[in-house]
Amino acid sequence: MIDSSPTALPSSEPRAPVVIVGAGPAGLTLANVLRDASVGCVVLEAESRDFIEQRPRAGFLEEWAVRALERHGLAEGLLERAPTHSTCEFRVDGERHRFPYTEISGHHHFVYPQPLLVTDLVREYADVKGGDIRFEVRDVELHDIGTERPSVSYTDPDSGVRRRIDCDVVAGCDGARGVSRAALPPGRTHLSRLDYGVGWLALLAEAPPSSDCVVFGVHPRGFAAHMARGPQVTRYYLQCPPGDDPQNWPDERVWSELHTRLSAAGAAPLTEGRLIEKRVLDMHNYVVQPMAYGRLFLAGDAAHLVAPIAAKGMNLALHDALLLADALVAYHRTGETGGLRGYSAACLRRVWEYQEFSEWFAELLHGPSSGDPFRAGNASARLRRLFHSPAAAAAFAESYIGSTAVGNPR
Repeated sequence: MIDSSPTALPSSEPRAPVVIVGAGPAGLTLANVLRDASVGCVVLEAESRDFIEQRPRAGFLEEWAVRALERHGLAEGLLERAPTHSTCEFRVDGERHRFPYTEISGHHHFVYPQPLLVTDLVREYADVKGGDIRFEVRDVELHDIGTERPSVSYTDPDSGVRRRIDCDVVAGCDGARGVSRAALPPGRTHLSRLDYGVGWLALLAEAPPSSDCVVFGVHPRGFAAHMARGPQVTRYYLQCPPGDDPQNWPDERVWSELHTRLSAAGAAPLTEGRLIEKRVLDMHNYVVQPMAYGRLFLAGDAAHLVAPIAAKGMNLALHDALLLADALVAYHRTGETGGLRGYSAACLRRVWEYQEFSEWFAELLHGPSSGDPFRAGNASARLRRLFHSPAAAAAFAESYIGSTAVGNPR
C-alpha cells in the first residue's frame, strides 16, 4: 500500500534552481520570465488547470503593469482584447461626478479579468515554452528554507508517491492561505493587519455594463460599485455587515439596493441579469514584513493583501513577480545577490503606497454610512476637495492609476 501522507519518505527528483509554489498571476509571470532567461524552474499548483483558468478574480490592470508584461512578450492577448478605461464616476447625493483620471495623469486602466490573464500565462509557459508545471499536487511542504539547501516536497496526485525537489530558491506565490506564508518561522517576520469593520457583498451579474466606466456609489445606506467585466458580465459590490450571509441577500433585495445606492440624475438605469456569484468579503488589509526569509521569497497575496477598494491586488502581485524575476536572473547568471537581498524592501515601498491609498479611499467610501458624524464629515470634505481642487484631483489620479515613481520594474 502506498503511503501518501506528508511524512512518507519522499522520492528525490532532479534539482531545480527555482521552485514556484502557486500558479496565479505572480507565479506564472515569474515562471515565464525565468524560462525565457534559461533559469530552470518548476511550478507546483494545488488546483487543476481548469480551476485556475476559471476562478473569478480582479480585472483591472494598471498601465505600467501592462507595459512591463508587454516588454516580456506576455501581453499579446491582453493588448488584443482588453478595453481601456480612462474615467471613473462618483455618485453622491443623487448627483454624478465624472473623474477623468487619464486626462489628469496621462495613464489608463486595462480591463482584463484575472482568469484570462492566467489562461494566457499558463498557455505561454506550459504549451508554448514547454515549462514544467504540476497541477493538483497535494500536501506541499517547504523544507530547510533557512539554509542554502532548501527543498519542496509534495504528493503526486496520480501515484500518491511523495516527491521532493531540491532547489536554490523557493518562490511562495500561493496566496493568503497557502503553505508558503505558514512556513515562515515564528518571530522572524511580522504581520501587520487593518480591519475596516465592513463587508462587501461581491456579485457577478450576467448583464451588460450599465456605464462606460467604474461607478462608486457613496450613500448613507452603504457603499456600492459597478465595474465592467466584459460586454455581457458586470461586477457589483454592496457594502454589508462583516460576516453577513449571502443568503440574506435574495436577488430582489440585491437589485433594489443597487438601484438605490447607484441612482443619480441623468444616469442610465441598471441593466439587471442573473446573479451568478454572491459572496461576502470582509474588508481587511495585511502586510508581511519582511517578504523573505532565508531562501524563501513571498510574492502576491502570500505577502500582502489590499482590499479590492481600488483594484490593486493583481497589480502588486505582478510588481513582486517582476522584481523577483530580475533578482533571480541576475543571481543565476552572475551570482549577484543584491537584488535578492533588496527584494523585500523594494516591494514594500510600493505595497505601503497602495495600502495608504486603500485606507484613505476606504474612509471616503464608507464614512458616510459609518453612523459616525465625524467620519461622515471627513468623507464629505475629501469628496469636495477631490471634485474642486486640481491639486487633490492630481494626487488622487496618480494613486488611483498607480504611481510609476515608487519601486517600478524597469
